[in-house]
Amino acid sequence: MTDDPSALLTGLADDLDRGFAGLVGEYERVVYSVALRVSGRHAEAEDLAAEAFLRAYRALRRYDRARILALRPRSWLLTILLNTWRNAIRDATRRPSQLPLDELADPVQPGPGVEELAERDESLRELGDLLARLPEPQRIAVVLRHVEGLPIAEVAAVLRCPEGTAKSHVSRGLRRLRALYAAAEPLSSGREA
Repeated sequence: MTDDPSALLTGLADDLDRGFAGLVGEYERVVYSVALRVSGRHAEAEDLAAEAFLRAYRALRRYDRARILALRPRSWLLTILLNTWRNAIRDATRRPSQLPLDELADPVQPGPGVEELAERDESLRELGDLLARLPEPQRIAVVLRHVEGLPIAEVAAVLRCPEGTAKSHVSRGLRRLRALYAAAEPLSSGREA
């Protein structure tokens, strides 16, 4: 990922369709990764990422050249993603839940053995469960800062808060995660016995 997105933004301003393909190529991994961390499910993360890019494209069609050139694309895309996620949560509370098809059967994956996959999946699931117990601003701040490696300034931009508040969300989130992990640790070691 480039630190200076000016060429990407110029491409967007010059030819929206071609430039948008470059934008997606540059930021699809980070958008999907954040979507996965906040939603907790691969299928939902794919849908969220696709919807976020669709909304970004629609917004760009209305922007003039100066506004496109002034964008901070990563922060802008992650803000769209998080708003899309919040809307999906709100909409989901209004309709009955259904079991997604991807949860009915485990997909076959080449590579590591079953035991290694099970341990890794269990660790990721436990971490995801612990992250899910954090308040939303702390969870998002921790994911953006420590999973995606965004600088505090971008975390603050995505959360639409001052940098000091973003730092506080990250710090409190990490402190709470450590406490939750420490409280859960005896349960994990009890499973091995």
